[in-house]
Amino acid sequence: MDDSYFMKQALQEAQKAADSGEVPVGAVVVCKDRIIARAHNLTETLNDVTAHAEMQAITAAANHIGAKYLNECTLYVTVEPCVMCAGAIAWAQTKRLVIGARDEKRGYQRYAPNALHPKTEVTDGVMADGCATLMKTFFAKRRHSC
Repeated sequence: MDDSYFMKQALQEAQKAADSGEVPVGAVVVCKDRIIARAHNLTETLNDVTAHAEMQAITAAANHIGAKYLNECTLYVTVEPCVMCAGAIAWAQTKRLVIGARDEKRGYQRYAPNALHPKTEVTDGVMADGCATLMKTFFAKRRHSC
């Protein structure tokens, strides 16, 4: 299993978000080549601006392993995390972050490029086109339904 396999799993989560009217961001946490957490945006469902896919995945993964640090884990996320999520990724000391599409408007790299833990390895652009297309399609449909 490689980065593309796990990003496809995150994309399935993003599709679940889109299907329920949420912004289509999905995330999975992998530890020792096994998915230990899956999540997607729930901000509308929970009326909670902090219920981003990454936050949900970090919480689920920490609960799964019974510890707050994810320093043996990789977080796959379909869209570049925001500053809030980057902070949580840093606090969790996540070993590796794999990003699908960049978020030029709200991504952490624009506002806080040093937000992640110094030891976190970042891989950018895994299945970027598919991840970006899902977002663009979602927002295009939303604009046309108004």
